[in-house]
Amino acid sequence: MSTINALQCRECGRAYEPRAVHVCEFCFGPLEVQFDYQAIRDRISRESIAAGPQTLWRYADLLPVESGWDPTWPVGLTPLQRAHNLGERLGLNRLYIKNDTVNPSFSFKDRVVAVAVAKARELGFETFACASTGNLAGAVAAAGARHGMDTYVFLPADIELGKVRGAAVYGARIVAVDGTYDELNRLCSEIADLYEWAFCNINVRPYYAEGSKTLAFETVEQLGWQAPDHIVAPIASGSLYTKIGKGLRELVDVGLLDEQHTRIHGAQGDGCAPVAEAFARDSMTYRAVRTPQTIAKSLAIGNPADGFYALKLAKECEGVIDAVSDAEIVDGIRLLAETEGVFAETAGGVTVGVLKHLVENGEIGPDDLTVALITGNGLKTQEAIDSQTADSFAVKPTVTSFEQVLADRGVYVTA
Repeated sequence: MSTINALQCRECGRAYEPRAVHVCEFCFGPLEVQFDYQAIRDRISRESIAAGPQTLWRYADLLPVESGWDPTWPVGLTPLQRAHNLGERLGLNRLYIKNDTVNPSFSFKDRVVAVAVAKARELGFETFACASTGNLAGAVAAAGARHGMDTYVFLPADIELGKVRGAAVYGARIVAVDGTYDELNRLCSEIADLYEWAFCNINVRPYYAEGSKTLAFETVEQLGWQAPDHIVAPIASGSLYTKIGKGLRELVDVGLLDEQHTRIHGAQGDGCAPVAEAFARDSMTYRAVRTPQTIAKSLAIGNPADGFYALKLAKECEGVIDAVSDAEIVDGIRLLAETEGVFAETAGGVTVGVLKHLVENGEIGPDDLTVALITGNGLKTQEAIDSQTADSFAVKPTVTSFEQVLADRGVYVTA
C-alpha cells in the first residue's frame, strides 16, 4: 500500500497526483512529496529497519517508491566515522564525519539518483537524464547503466575533466553546454517538456530530492538513534540542506525519535554563495550569482532552487549559513586528508572550512555532538590541489642516497 498522500505545492498547498511533475500549475511553486505518516508509523520500527537491506532502501517506507527498487546496489549506509584527529585539531571532542565518498559513483548523489531512477521506471520512462554540475552526471550515468536505460547527462563545458570521465565511462551520452549551470538547467527544462524523458532533477525532482533524507536517517541510526547537536552540510541548490531538516522531522513524526533539536548549518564557496550572502544580510531573499567564480564547481549554482527554503530552515533550526574562500577550501581538503585519511572533493573542503568557522565563532562547543557531511570523493577534483601538496624527492637505489637526501631536508633517521 502506498504511503504517499500527494505531491503538494510548497507555496499554495495545492495537491497533485504523484506523477512526473515538479511545479504547481497555479502559482509555479515547487512540489514536494507528502506522506501518510500515521500509516508509516504503524508499520515501521527501529527493528524493522535493522532487519532491512544494508543500503538506503532499509528506509523504503519513508521513500516515494512503491516497488521495484534495487536493494543489492550498495548505495547508502556509508560510514559514520569518529573524527578524533580532526576533532583534536579543531577543539571538538565528539566530531563525526559522514563519509559519502564511498558510494558507487563516489558521491552522495547516488542516493538521490537511486530513488529517482526507481521512480522513473515505476512511471514508465525509458530515457533517464540530468542537468549536472558534475557529481550528478556520474551518478545518473551509473544508474542508467545499472538499470538498462538510455541516458543523457548535460554538463557545463568547463567542468572538471575527472567528472566528465566519471560519467562517460558508463556509456552515457555526454552533452557539454557552453554556459553556466543555470543556463543548461533551463535548456534541460525545455527538453523535458518536449520529450518523454525523466530528468531526475527537473520533472522527477520531487522524488529525487527525497533521497537526501537518508543521510539524516543513517546519521541518527548510526549514532544509536539520537540526533546530533549539529550537522554541517554543503549547499548548492539547497535541496540536500532542506531535506536533512525534513528527514529529522520525519523521524519524530513516525515515532523513531522522541524529539530532535539539531542545528543544521550550511556551507558555500565565496565565489558562488547566494544563500550565505543573504543569511549574512538577515534576508530571506537571495541575490542570484550570474557568473560563479569558485573552485567548488559542484556547488556553483547561482540561482538555487531551494535557496529560500534553506534560509527558512536555517531560521527555524537556528542554523548558520556561511561561506569560505578558495584558499580555505583547499586547506579544508588537506586538513581532512591529513587528519582522517579521507580525500574529499572541493565541496568537502567547503564543509570543513565552514565547520572551522563555526568552532572559531563559538557556534559549536567542544562537547557538542557534531556531524560533518562529506559528500564527494577528491579524485574527482584533483585540479584543486595541484601544486598544493608536498613535492616528491628523487633518490638513487641506495640507502646512502636515501639518507643523504633526507639529511639535506633536515631529516635524520637511524637504524
